[in-house]
Amino acid sequence: MDNQEKKEKIASTPPSDDLETTFACSEIESLQKALQEEKERRLRVLADADNTRKRLSKEKDDLSRYCIESIITEFLTPLDNFENALGFIHQASEETRNWAQGFKMILTQFKDVLANHNVSSFESEGKEFDPHLHEALEMEESEKHKDGTITQEFVKGYKCGDKVLRPAKVKVAKSSKERQQDVKKDTENKENNNE
Repeated sequence: MDNQEKKEKIASTPPSDDLETTFACSEIESLQKALQEEKERRLRVLADADNTRKRLSKEKDDLSRYCIESIITEFLTPLDNFENALGFIHQASEETRNWAQGFKMILTQFKDVLANHNVSSFESEGKEFDPHLHEALEMEESEKHKDGTITQEFVKGYKCGDKVLRPAKVKVAKSSKERQQDVKKDTENKENNNE
C-alpha cells in the first residue's frame, strides 16, 4: 500500500466513539476556558470604567471646590477692609454712624455666606506660632511672652474646613538673649539632674 491508499483508508474509516468524545470534551474545555477569559476581561473593563468615572467625578469636585475657594480668597481682603473701616465708626458723626449700622448688617450677611461655605476666621493672638497657619511678618523681643508666641495679628487668617485659605499675618515674640540663656541653663540643669 502506498501513502495515497493509506490516507483513503483512514478517511473512509468511521471515527470511533472514544475519539469523538475526546475531541468534543477537548473542544468544550477550550470553549469554557475562552468563555471564562472573556468574562474576566469584561469584568476588568467594567472595573476600569467605574474607576475612571469615580476619578473624573472626584476631579470635577476638586476643580469646583478650588474655584469656589479661589473666589472666596479674593473677597477676603475687601472684606477685611470693610470690617476695618467699620471699626473706626465711633469717631464718625451721628449720621455716618446710622449709615454704618446698615453696613454692619451687610458685613454680617457676607460672614453668613462664608459660614455657609464652611469658611471661618481663626484667632492667632496669644497662641503658639504655627507655620501652617501663620505668616510671621515681624519678630519682637519680649520678656512677658514665651518664645514663639504671637503678640499681634495684622491680618486675619481664614480656613475652609481644615484647609487654610489664607494664613494669618502676625508678629511673633522672641525671647531676649538673657532669657534664652536662662532657658538654656535650666534645660542643662534638668539634663544633669536626670543623669
